[in-house]
Amino acid sequence: MDVSIVVPVFNEEESLPELTDWIVKVAEAEDLFFEIIFIDDGSTDQSWGQIQKLAAVHRQVKGIRFRRNYGKSAALNEGFAAASGQVVITMDGDLQDSPDEIPHLYQMIHEQGFDLVSGWKKKRKDPISKTLPSRLFNRTTRWISGIRLHDFNCGLKAYSSELVKSIEIQGEMHRYIPLIAKWAGFTNIGEKIVQHQERKYGKSKYGMSRLIKGYLDLLSISFISKFGKRPMHFFGSIGSFIFLIGFVIAGYLAYAKFFLEAYKMTDRPLFYFGLLAMIIGTQLFLTGFLAELISLNKGGKQPVYSIREKLNLK
Repeated sequence: MDVSIVVPVFNEEESLPELTDWIVKVAEAEDLFFEIIFIDDGSTDQSWGQIQKLAAVHRQVKGIRFRRNYGKSAALNEGFAAASGQVVITMDGDLQDSPDEIPHLYQMIHEQGFDLVSGWKKKRKDPISKTLPSRLFNRTTRWISGIRLHDFNCGLKAYSSELVKSIEIQGEMHRYIPLIAKWAGFTNIGEKIVQHQERKYGKSKYGMSRLIKGYLDLLSISFISKFGKRPMHFFGSIGSFIFLIGFVIAGYLAYAKFFLEAYKMTDRPLFYFGLLAMIIGTQLFLTGFLAELISLNKGGKQPVYSIREKLNLK
């Protein structure tokens, strides 16, 4: 299999026939051996019915149907697991990503040796309510991650098969696949300016809640990338430092009681600050110790999503 095109779908019944015909036309013109994997993320419209009809016409169409809506990360995670192509390309199902980009994205992975190529919607066809938060989000992500991409949230991306089989994404972390890939050792990350179309059917699923969740996940992935395998380095270091401050305070108060002053240690507010620092420091140290045990014994368990039905997949 040359390329797997993975398309998360949530209430996009109107756009799926046109998108499928467009992908098939482009891929066949390039003589690519390909598959299209639609992941129906708990749609409440007739999206799954459309996928079934398309599979009856096009042998390349395959499908996975969730019992409920889990989110885009879950859909991509299952799509990556099912993909069998040497190159995996993701795109949204709303026709805003252009299938005409598939050949060049495929070449950048297959021939130029990139691990990941992210699309950059330089000229976006979205309202300012989406573009302005997106710019702020991308700027913050560049600063934290150190990866010089203009558009982390672009759904149009290409990956090597080795990469998608080596990572796991959940929550809202599909935005941070470049960072997860870098963390996993896939550092050859490129970017390509891609066409962006105006939304033709339906309405955008983007909202303020997604922006907030995205920033929370950015903090999570930043912490995990640095301390996920060694939480003791984070909690233990901070806990030890705070405990040391409390211990120094207690030592000073003990010295003052016996050699400088006559009143009780407990008469001074500084005593309670020192005691509190030692308690907090001890708790943080123990938190790091327990987190280390959990990290060592979690056994790499994968999230489980309830799948109602599969189409043309084992």
